[in-house]
Order: sequence, then structure tokens, then C-alpha cells
Amino acid sequence: MNEKFNIEGMTCTACAAAVERAAGAVPGVDSANVNFATEKLSVNYNPEAVEIQDIMDAISKIGYKAIPIDLTKNTPVVNDAQDNLKLMENRMVYSLLFTIPLFYLSMGPMVGLPIPPFLSGEENLTVNALTQLLLCLPVLYIGAHFYIDGYKALWFRVPNMDSLIAVGTSASFIYSIYVFYNMLYAVSHGNMMMLHHYAHDIYFESTVVILALISVGKYMEARAKGKTSQAIEKLIELAPDEATVLVDNKEKVIPIEDVVIGDKIVIKPGDRIPVDGVVLEGDTSIDESLLTGESIPIEKTVGSTVIAGSINKTGSIIFEASRIGEDTSLAKIINLVEEAQASKAPISKLADEISRYFVPTVMAISLIAFTIWFLLGYGFSFALSIAIAVLVISCPCALGLATPTAIMVGTGVGAKDGILFKNGEALESLGKTNAIVFDKTGTLTIGEPKVTDIITTSNLSDQDLLKLAASLEAKSEHSLSEAIIAKAEEENLPLETVKNFKAVVGKGIKGLINNKECLIGNDKLMSDYHISLGKYKEKSDELAEVGKTPLYIAYENKLIGIIAAADILKENVKESIAQLQAMGIEVYMLTGDNIRTASAIAKQIGIENVIAEVLPDQKAEVVKNIQDSGKNVTMVGDGINDAPALVQANNGIAIGNGTDVAIESADIILMQEDIRKVPTSIQLSISTLNNIKMNLFWAFFYNTICIPLAAGILYIPFGIKLNAMLAAGAMSLSSVSVVLNALSLRFFKPKIYPTKTEAYHLNIIKFKSEESEFNNSYIERKEDMEIKFKV
Repeated sequence: MNEKFNIEGMTCTACAAAVERAAGAVPGVDSANVNFATEKLSVNYNPEAVEIQDIMDAISKIGYKAIPIDLTKNTPVVNDAQDNLKLMENRMVYSLLFTIPLFYLSMGPMVGLPIPPFLSGEENLTVNALTQLLLCLPVLYIGAHFYIDGYKALWFRVPNMDSLIAVGTSASFIYSIYVFYNMLYAVSHGNMMMLHHYAHDIYFESTVVILALISVGKYMEARAKGKTSQAIEKLIELAPDEATVLVDNKEKVIPIEDVVIGDKIVIKPGDRIPVDGVVLEGDTSIDESLLTGESIPIEKTVGSTVIAGSINKTGSIIFEASRIGEDTSLAKIINLVEEAQASKAPISKLADEISRYFVPTVMAISLIAFTIWFLLGYGFSFALSIAIAVLVISCPCALGLATPTAIMVGTGVGAKDGILFKNGEALESLGKTNAIVFDKTGTLTIGEPKVTDIITTSNLSDQDLLKLAASLEAKSEHSLSEAIIAKAEEENLPLETVKNFKAVVGKGIKGLINNKECLIGNDKLMSDYHISLGKYKEKSDELAEVGKTPLYIAYENKLIGIIAAADILKENVKESIAQLQAMGIEVYMLTGDNIRTASAIAKQIGIENVIAEVLPDQKAEVVKNIQDSGKNVTMVGDGINDAPALVQANNGIAIGNGTDVAIESADIILMQEDIRKVPTSIQLSISTLNNIKMNLFWAFFYNTICIPLAAGILYIPFGIKLNAMLAAGAMSLSSVSVVLNALSLRFFKPKIYPTKTEAYHLNIIKFKSEESEFNNSYIERKEDMEIKFKV
């Protein structure tokens, strides 16, 4: 069972690691995962072995608070984020209000800036110091949370970033108080030399500037992090609070929570759809762009489905509620995106492990640096300034934010474009794809046959031939029959009465129309009735060569025409396949069709590798065989029989209009049928992974360079010493820069790769389950082709 918690009190990844360890150590907990960017804990546990309260108690014992959350009630989380941002803003503003005059008072005279007469001059050194102390106290009060959280973490032996800040600023403040007392002592004894000596050792300004700069950094970080969750907030805002239902044929407005399945809901132009349902009355167009990424409004008529959160544009409709609450598509999308944003990518493991030991290591480096400089004879004040600089410049936050912020933005961008990643692992893994397998039916094709050609051999018109064929096919249950009937309905053709209907297994159908025998079927059926095909046999073969299924129609013992049907390609399939190939990805088409049909479709699309005559239960085995050749395989499918293959693949992509089983089995879901989203999703994965690597590089680079610099490694050879205030500013900027770099993903646009006209080999591979492998002996056909793509 899975439970999610909001965690209060975390300030850096060291906190997140501590919470993760505490929750994971509870007997009965299988796994615990903390996302520092979202401040959420996800726990998988055995409810028979552990209770939620046990997990909460374990986290409470190390100084943090865990609050169970319901993912379907997201609005309070958004409000909490806004309240937290306002709190951060207030802390920043009030800290700066006292810090700026204190900094001016302390540093102004050094650069020749004037200060009030009662605070200037040797005779007013102690008054100046007292004024700095009084200005320092409000900032300490405003930043009290640093000390409360920091020392509490030290007490529980899980030191965090607040511990570094608390120890560093406490040391500078306490030492400044010690210096202030020495100044008072010097004045009372008239020792001006001692007074001058100590006047330069006051660090009140360092204390407050460190706290103020960190408050500025925290505010900027919180504001930037807020933008990473905008996708979720926009989705949450899509759900209306009320719905207009019909009660005794009268309209009544009720809260969305009171809607039940079966309610008839009235929607007028401009209204948002409150729940999922099926249209009962009316026609309209609905904007589903924020849910599916489809920019063009979708026409809806009686029988069409409508999705919660979409916007009605033109007409008025009445629909019946079919899914409510957490079962709506909108709620499921929100849950999927939240779970993805709260998950971790495998690449984050290194940063997590380093963050676990980071703070204690920094404290040790600070103490060692202080001891070395003090023993070298540079004095207590100098050594203390070095130690403080080491403490405040160290930034575990940059490491902790590097991965989750990029994942949050990446999944949000994907959701906005109709691409749903179920977790961070899928987002990272998809970009490593070097082989992609497409199921043909319903994925590359529309999934149902359509009439493509009508050829008459007599004086009959196309409509007359279609009318006869549809009349007879109306008695059949074959999928090709549905295509012919649909075509006749499209042209509003009346059907004839059929008598003595009979299906001839494996050959076709026959019956009497106007008391005359009519036959529809293949060449075997025509041969049985001695009907000559003549030159039309060649035409039939041509149709079959391009993947169409020709049906002969005979009437009164004469061939009167051919009707061909095919499962036609979806839009943009050719361009999408060309883009994948241009990206260096090996593309396979997986189909149960015979070799002849498979090769014809491959010619149309431009796919080089086709695995034909595969039974539904063999698809997963095919994927495994490709994986065994060393490929990182992505499987794209939409049906129930695709589910095992989707699970077997390194990455499974389900088409959003596919079955629930396929969607549940997949790692990535495409909300539209647009195959162009496949290369887009791979490119988004690559961009996100590159962003994470860049974030981690700069986080590691920052700490690797800045900690030795703060420790004074360049002071003896070059006289360069890093001021503690500059260290605090650098630390804050490092976190902000990582978040801002992650936010750059918001401007992601898929790249259009140039495609070239080139010859290639078409490999048709017949899969044989008894061999459970691909073997060259099964290559039935290999030919050179030239195909052109225009993108």
C-alpha cells in the first residue's frame, strides 16, 4: 500500500535523507522516497505490519512533522505553497530593512561614505558597536527558524543546512558580543590601543548579511520552485466547483462533490465540463488543449465522450455523468503528474548519497580550517572568519534540487503537451532509446478498415456496386463488412433485401438480392462458382501489394466489380517514423499480418524492420529478443494484447485512447493519437536528462571550488580570502541558479531533424515462437527501396 505525506521542517537534502532513512527503518515499510523539491514523502508499506501513525512517530522523533495527504485534494497544497512564498517574502523584506542600515554603518566608513556624527569618530566607536548590535537583534529574531531547526537537527544527530547557518552565525554573533565587552572594558580603562584593536573584529554585519542573503535566496528559490509546479496548478484550476444538473426537468446548481454517476448535466457555451460523461443531447465543440495538448477544439455530438476540465466553446449540450471524483480523467492526470514529480530518477542516487554525508563533512572541514589557521598564528578572529565562510558557503540544496526540479518541470511540460510520464525513471530512461517497436493496428493505423477503392467492371455506377455489396455485407459480422456498410451509410444508400444468406468459411459470403445470386469474397469463392476474373486479377494483386484487401463482387454469375478496404495509416505517421530514424533510432513494426500485407504497409511508412505473423501472446517475446541484441527498447501500443510487451520493454508508451490495461502497463501515456508525440517525448526526455546532468555538474563544481576557497587555500600564495558575506551570497545564488536552469526546460520545443532521400533494405522477419529468436533463415524478403519524406 502507498501513502503520501507532506513533510514540515525540511530545509535541505540532508533533511530529506534523514526523513527517508527514518521512515524506511520502520518495520513493515518496504520503501520510502522523499522529494525535497515538493517536500513530499511517498511510502510503500504493509498495512498489516505497520500503521500510518508509526511512520509519523518515527519522523517526529528526528524533529520533523509528517502529514498524510490525499492526492485528489490538491488545492490546499497550492494554497500552502502561496502562503509559504508570502512568509519567505516577509522574512526577506524585514531582514533587509535592518540589514541595509547595519551594513552601511559598518562598511560605509571604509569606502569614505558619511555616517551620522554621533556614530563616527574614535570617541563613538562603542556607540557605533551598540547601534550595530541593536540592529542585529531584529534580524536574529526574524531568522529564528534557522536556529530552532538547525540546533534541533544537531540534537537529533541529523545536521542540515540550517545547522551550518546556525553554527556559523552563532559563532560570529557570540564572538562579536565578546569583542563588544572588550571594547567597553578598554573604554572604561582608557586603553585606546585595545579599543582600536577590537573595533575591527566585530562581525555583527556578517551575521545579519548572511541571514539576509540566505533569506533572499530562499525567497527566490521558493518563487522559482513555484513555477515548476505551474502545470499541476493549471490542471487543478480546470475543475469547476459546481455543476448544473437536471432534476425533474429543471436546472439546479449543485457542488461538484454532490454529482453522482447517471446525473444529467447541462453545459452552456463557455462552461467547463465538471465530470466525465457521454453526450445525450446537442452538438458543440470543446477545447481539450490543457488536457491533451490538442490545440483545435473537438466536435462533440450525441454519443461522444466529454472530459472533466475541458471548455465548451459553441453549442449547448446535455450529458450523462459516467466518471466522477478521483475517477475522472482530470483527477487521474493530476495524480499521474504529481506522482511523477514526486518520484526520483536513478541519476539522483549519487546526489542523495553525497548529501547524506555532506553537512557533517563540511562541519569537519570548518573545524580543521579553524584549527590550522589558528595554529599558524593568524589569530582567533581570522581563523573564525575562515570557519564561518566554510560553513555558510557550503550548499547541499544545490545538489538536492538538481534532479527533482528538472523532473518537475520536464513532467509538467510533457503534461501540457499531452505526454504523461508516470515517474522520474521513465523520464530519464526514455531518452536512452535506440530501438523502438510499434504495434501496427491501432497505433500506426486507425485500427479499423475503411473502403479505399471501388472498381466496377460493368455499366454499374460506384454507388450501385456499393449498394449491392453493403446489402449483402449487412448480414455478415466480418470487420470488412463494417467498412463497406459504413461507406454506404456515409453516402446515404438504401439497402436491398437479402434472402438465403450464407457465409462460406475462408472464402466469403453469398445470398439472393432481387432473387438473383450475389457473391462477395476472394478468388477461391469466384473459382468455386466458375466466375472469370480476367484482367481484374492483376488489378486485385496490385491492390494487395499496397496493403489493401480486395473483395470480388459477382452478380448473376458475372464479376461486376472489386471493393478494396484497408486499415489506413494515422496522420503524420510517415513524418514521425522519419524523425525517429533521423534521430538514430532503429524502428520496428510488429504485426500479425501476413508478410505480403506487412511489406506493403512498411513501404508506405518507410519502416525498415518489420516483424510479421506475430501472435498476440508472442509480442513480449519479440521485444525481449530485440533487447537481447543489446538494444534499449521502447514499445508503443494501445491494445490489451500489447500490455505484456509494454511491460517487457525498457519503456512502454501507450496511446491515450487505448485500453485501460495498456495504459496501466505503460510508463508513458500519449493523450492524443498523434504519433508525432513519440519523437517529441524522447526529445523531452533527452533534454531533461541533459538538464539534470548540467545541474549536478554545476552543483558539484560549485562545492568543489568554493569550499577550498572559503577555507583559505589561496590566502598564503595570493592573499585571496573569501569574506563570509560573499560566501552567503554565493551559496544562495547556487541554489537559485540550479532552479532557474531547470526552469529553462519550460521553453522546450521539439527539434525537427533533416531527413534525406536514401535507399534502404526492407527486412521482413517472420517470427517463429518455437525458435524464440530471430534468424536470418526467416527473412522472407529483402529488397532495395527509395522513399522520400517531406517534413
